[in-house]
Amino acid sequence: MADPSFDVVSKVDRQEVDNALNQAAKELSTRFDFRGTGAKVNWAGDEAITFEADTEERCAAAIEVFKEKLIKRGISQKAFDVGEPAPSGKVHKVTGNLVQGISAEKAKEIAKKVRDEGPKGVQAQIQGDQLRVSGKKKDQLQEVIALLKGADFGIALQFTNYR
Repeated sequence: MADPSFDVVSKVDRQEVDNALNQAAKELSTRFDFRGTGAKVNWAGDEAITFEADTEERCAAAIEVFKEKLIKRGISQKAFDVGEPAPSGKVHKVTGNLVQGISAEKAKEIAKKVRDEGPKGVQAQIQGDQLRVSGKKKDQLQEVIALLKGADFGIALQFTNYR
């Protein structure tokens, strides 16, 4: 029988993000403090979301509304990277991107942490944009999960395929 293992990934459920976006758009259209400000939020491609408003402050407030909706839907703030408001004609626009996948340098950093601070006999292998962690005992894997949850790598981590 193969050793127990799990995968460390950084993925976002697009349907949950879409639901959060729709809720934020509805709130922006109905809230009194957003009336007449032209505040809008919508998709700009597969991974990008744009925010528009008449002023920079209303644009920042629209971003905060969207972030609140993400939190309520259980999506980490680290999974959403937003830029700075920039004037575009009469409106201010901001583009935010969903951060998915573990970059090569982040994967090396996570693997190093597992190797240095994790229990003996646990290996971490980089497989594309995810990491496979395997060990002799499930207890060791649970220690590694606790170790990685306690560390801040600047990205949202999920643990899948635990077997």
